[in-house]
Amino acid sequence: MTDNHYDVIIIGTGAGGGTLAYHLAPSGKRILILERGDYVPREKANWDPQVVNVDAHYNTKESWLDKDGKDLHPHTNYYVGGNTKFYGAALFRLRKEDFGELRHHGGISPAWPLSYDDLEPYYTQAENLYQVHGNRGEDPTEPPANSAYPWPAVRHEPRIQQLSDDFARSGLKPFHVPVGVMLDEKNPHKSRCIRCNTCDGFACLVGAKSDAQVVCIDEAIKHSNVTLLTNSLVKRLETDSSGREVKSVLVERGGSLETYSADVVVVSCGAINSAALLLRSANDKHPRGLANSSDVVGRHYMGHTNSVMMAISKCPNPTIFQKTLGVNDFYFGSKDFEYPMGHISFVGKLDAITLKAGAPAIAPNFTLELMAKHSLDFWLTSEDLPDPNNRVTIGRDCKIVMTYTPNNLEAHERLKSKLKQAMKQTNCTMHGHDCHQGLFGRNLYVGQQIPLAGVAHQNGTIRFGQDPKTSVLDVNCKAHDVDNLYVVDGSFFPSSAAVNPALTIMANALRVGDTLMKRLGVSETTYERNRQQDRELAVSR
Repeated sequence: MTDNHYDVIIIGTGAGGGTLAYHLAPSGKRILILERGDYVPREKANWDPQVVNVDAHYNTKESWLDKDGKDLHPHTNYYVGGNTKFYGAALFRLRKEDFGELRHHGGISPAWPLSYDDLEPYYTQAENLYQVHGNRGEDPTEPPANSAYPWPAVRHEPRIQQLSDDFARSGLKPFHVPVGVMLDEKNPHKSRCIRCNTCDGFACLVGAKSDAQVVCIDEAIKHSNVTLLTNSLVKRLETDSSGREVKSVLVERGGSLETYSADVVVVSCGAINSAALLLRSANDKHPRGLANSSDVVGRHYMGHTNSVMMAISKCPNPTIFQKTLGVNDFYFGSKDFEYPMGHISFVGKLDAITLKAGAPAIAPNFTLELMAKHSLDFWLTSEDLPDPNNRVTIGRDCKIVMTYTPNNLEAHERLKSKLKQAMKQTNCTMHGHDCHQGLFGRNLYVGQQIPLAGVAHQNGTIRFGQDPKTSVLDVNCKAHDVDNLYVVDGSFFPSSAAVNPALTIMANALRVGDTLMKRLGVSETTYERNRQQDRELAVSR
């Protein structure tokens, strides 16, 4: 064994790779984590909306191509913790029905090769690991769970509570969004989270958001058997002569190329970059890309149909932490539309500076400050369906090419209409039913669909399944074609459902981690002994 050989190499540190690294760290096995970026620098600019939202300072500067060959500048970033560094930390379980075949207005959402019950114990583990705050039993579509949330739901601020009460009086079943933040509202002076207005879309300057760096990577690298290399871009994976095993990982680091190897290689670069890596790793045994005998790698890209909608009300909205309210009454349809529509919740409170960046488009005759002061800022998510022609490929100069045509759009338009109807039924004590009809006494809903460059919910490009002809991975997320290659980011999704995919990626990483420990011969006794030592060290610190 050489110094460059490991038991496990994990490529990527986000929701999948970071969680897996944390789970495997107490195994005692030699683990190498490769991250193409560095840590997000801790600086005042982390919480500056001009720097973050207008200047896009933390976004990658690389460009991809769209289907017409035009430059596409992705709204993503490469740091330790992956996209969880900037996510809104809404951590939902997929609905139980999402794991089966569902008929949508735009087509069929296929069944998964495992059931919700198979993943349920890992959802519980992930919720505890990421300190999810929520209340069971409020969400009408919530799947069954064997335990309560580890923390109580983040309370609504008065303006959001008023809206929740209005929704409930109109017959809806609003609920508290499950959120991964390190908030203790009973002991605010001891709480790590200060409940600020720079959470959704921002890196947390005080490390109080449950992201994969803070929760998982920082803990994993405390183990002497775990090594993290940052600024290490994996260029390709090379196989042995049979093509059945990854024998080396070629890494660009510090201006030179380095080679590493492992008994098991796990790819977790995000659905787009993971597919691109496999495609770049084509060789004589894998002419269409590594593990791509099915020609499925890169296909079936999904990222949800997402829109930001602002309802401008006569009453101001002084809410600081807005992302606490959700509505799923239309998730599976309604009496007048039998097909699934999707999920309604909130984005972080928009301010005038963020509105300047064009999310959403500016309403005529309104100042940015006035809009921001009086807006309720909704996030709407509908399921987009897997289409083999929506895909990631490699173009000129090895650039990523995104080919995507939106689908199932009628469902999303219906969801927008349902929100508008719900807002008209609200009853303000000062302005009655007219409060949400705009500052100038007319209906005003400003909206913008998130464009292709918004890839926060990316999934589906390396789907798992039982049949090697129609899937890349088996049910344990091991490549059908390569014996020591696994994928644990959102690539494995066969369908996208209509809630944030992060918790499902985390839960699946824990599930695959159990499989890998069996493969590596890690005894339960050894693992638990090491875990206990971790706990004792944490207490002593």
